[in-house]
Amino acid sequence: MIYTVQDRLIALGAIYQASLCVRRIATKGTVDTDLMEPCIHSLFQTDADSTAEIFGPPGTLTPGIRELANQLSGKTPKDLEFTRYLLALLKLESVLNGRPAMIQQIAQGIEGARAKLVHFPMLHPNLLAHLADIYSQTVSQLQPRIMVKGEPNYLQNPDNQNRIRALLLAGIRAAWLWRQIGGSRWKIVFGRNKLLAAAHHYLRISTH
Repeated sequence: MIYTVQDRLIALGAIYQASLCVRRIATKGTVDTDLMEPCIHSLFQTDADSTAEIFGPPGTLTPGIRELANQLSGKTPKDLEFTRYLLALLKLESVLNGRPAMIQQIAQGIEGARAKLVHFPMLHPNLLAHLADIYSQTVSQLQPRIMVKGEPNYLQNPDNQNRIRALLLAGIRAAWLWRQIGGSRWKIVFGRNKLLAAAHHYLRISTH
């Protein structure tokens, strides 16, 4: 299968969207469900017909791709926290890729979570707690560990902790997708203009 710049944009935009959700929970204690749901939705997609379908209906990654476009364009000051999340998730996925037993453990855990979808909506605290536990038992054991900065009151809340860990697992899933479809750090550095053009196209059609 041939993947395009648009496919890679979607994977990268999904990493940004997961990071955006994490930051909002950590600093504001809440995040809109329409930002978070595409990230969690992607964890259960194993046979989507296209890269975009992994994240649900068209346009669902608009917030993440808008943030990515802002970073690529240079029109807004660089947000180093987004860069930190991006690089950490890409690095962790690379480490995880060399741990097939852990990958299998994650896959089995997600299948267990899938069974709960029969009884709970996708963003139900019980389901998010299950996904958070998968992250804690697997990715959280790898280096470098992702340090989430925010308001201590929000970060100490157990439901927020579960949401953040589930979103970081979704960020790893997006990073895995990025690598699978030919993404690399060099593609970000040298393909910036192509990614930015693809982002503008995505944002233009998603607002119509």
